[in-house]
Amino acid sequence: LDLCTALDLERERQYCELCGKMENLLKCGRCRNSFYCSKEHQKQHWKIGETRMKGGSNTKPNGQTTTRSTPQNLAIEYIVPCMIKHGICVVDNFLGGETGLAILEDVKLLHKTGKFTDGQLVSQKTDSTKDIRGDKITWIEGRETGCEKICFLMSRMDDLVRHCNGQLGNFTINGRTKAMVACYPGNGTGYVRHVDNPNGDGRCVTCIYYLNKDWDTKEHGGVLRIFPEGKAQFADIEPKFDRLLFFWSDRRNPHEVQPAHAIRYAITVWYFDADERARAKEKYLTGAGEKGVKVELNKPSDPS
Repeated sequence: LDLCTALDLERERQYCELCGKMENLLKCGRCRNSFYCSKEHQKQHWKIGETRMKGGSNTKPNGQTTTRSTPQNLAIEYIVPCMIKHGICVVDNFLGGETGLAILEDVKLLHKTGKFTDGQLVSQKTDSTKDIRGDKITWIEGRETGCEKICFLMSRMDDLVRHCNGQLGNFTINGRTKAMVACYPGNGTGYVRHVDNPNGDGRCVTCIYYLNKDWDTKEHGGVLRIFPEGKAQFADIEPKFDRLLFFWSDRRNPHEVQPAHAIRYAITVWYFDADERARAKEKYLTGAGEKGVKVELNKPSDPS
């Protein structure tokens, strides 16, 4: 799905700027472009913006953001510099507790109604898959009934990436995957060390949103451990509720999910670099014979 098309589709769907609610909305009289479900949420959202304009701090000493800001400010002032310097960026309290809980309810309903299947590998032997990854997953486009809050999350992710676009090195982002909603069932399974995009398939940025209330790493495990290329240190990312994580999808960031001993939910979206994605599609088509995909044969050249 082209990112611009996705953003245009999201703009057609009106939602409260603070909580994401889509029903009984009021248009903002100040900007005429925003909507709110109540005057209280309108005032709260304005207050957040005013605090930001007055220079209110939104960064902890360890570099993680703690206060929501406008997508443009958050992208330009925090995410872009963090990604360029570290290749990893963590945003805490991304949408707020109320919206986070609503998204969690969407995910729990998907889980309860049997929408999840075993996570797959691109190149796999079926009998070894569970030794490599133990998650259950489902793919969400955003228009499915009962996934309205997941759709709202995706639109917010898109907003951030749109404002980062053109400033993330040489990448030009023009699309993304569907959202992969994942659940580790809490039986001690994880995902062994791997790279999301080891072979240039077009994915340049991995974006993960976590949904785990009261997560205790000492008791529950489930840490995402990233091994940045060329560095002796590793980064442990706890899958805390309402936490958003960005990192490069290529070989710069091998990572693993350590065994989880409680139900662990996450939603992942991968964003595509336009040039690499185009090359990958061309490679896929020209080499499609061994992948079982129909290929149109070239027409014979004109003998004249």
